[in-house]
Amino acid sequence: MARLTLNFPEDQYCYSTHLTVRVTDINGANHLGNDSMISMISEARARFLYAFGIRETADDGTGIIVTDLATTYRAEAHARDQLLFEVGVMDFNKYGGDITFRISRPADGTLVAMAKSGFVFFNYRHSRVVPMPESFRTTFPRVNWLD
Repeated sequence: MARLTLNFPEDQYCYSTHLTVRVTDINGANHLGNDSMISMISEARARFLYAFGIRETADDGTGIIVTDLATTYRAEAHARDQLLFEVGVMDFNKYGGDITFRISRPADGTLVAMAKSGFVFFNYRHSRVVPMPESFRTTFPRVNWLD
């Protein structure tokens, strides 16, 4: 199987937040576990959306649903490490796009991981994918579009 490579344009990150690795995030190999990294990515995504005034589920039942997640690990992180999550969006289409993450350890400048989370807009009341709301699209006018 081919190795996954994630590289994103430097100018597409538009938000950042810090999260601290908890003791409970450590696995048997004494570093940040994959399951905990996924939880931290989800928290960074939620903070990103909140910072831009985007509710994960609107009053009409439309929300954002994750369609996929890809993560590449570059270095270990350990308990009490403070990690910087830089977040951006790219590759919009009619129904969604990608939220991207660059995760580093500012204390020593180490790149810990890169991640991409695909998303679509989904109407939970009708259980179907729906087009991206115009209000979301205009929040990020510089994003490239896929046909």
